[in-house]
Amino acid sequence: MWLLTFLFAAFDARSEDELIGRLKRRDPSAMADLYKRYGKLVYSVILRVVKEAGTAEDLAQETFLRIWNRAQFFEQDRGALGPWVLTVARNRAIDYVRSVEARNAQKSTTFEPELENPSSYADLERDILNSDRARVLRDAIRKLTPNQRVVIEMAYYEGLSQTEMADRMHQPLGTVKTWVRTALKILRNELEEVST
Repeated sequence: MWLLTFLFAAFDARSEDELIGRLKRRDPSAMADLYKRYGKLVYSVILRVVKEAGTAEDLAQETFLRIWNRAQFFEQDRGALGPWVLTVARNRAIDYVRSVEARNAQKSTTFEPELENPSSYADLERDILNSDRARVLRDAIRKLTPNQRVVIEMAYYEGLSQTEMADRMHQPLGTVKTWVRTALKILRNELEEVST
């Protein structure tokens, strides 16, 4: 049933364009319309990930708040509103699950003080937190510059695009792209060396 609702909303492009315009103008009634259109879908997507109704309700609210705060960054020529809304919802749910896992891992593992921030480990698989691999990960993260660490955390913890990172950091987009690309390459190379 939710798929039919989603398809119907996606095909109603004219009203979608109008809704996007109203969101970008910060029209409060646009938020109510967006919730009517996608509220049940957002809740369903989040519930499938977190498997807990109360948490899913909270995260759905956070999702719509995030959409409200980021509506001005939505580019209509790069995709439809519905898939974007559901992607934000899914990412918010995944971030929540990762943060819970990171907190649980932090309780069971002692890290050096400068690396106690669980966001440094947010997107890595659970098994990497055993003692030997955690040491390798700490060493890899130490090789990142402060700017590289910040962009990795913004990407994985906040779900920011490179354009949004550049705006927030007041840096050229090319510079931010270089930081992200270099950081990922360093982490990948360090972790591949250990696994070979």
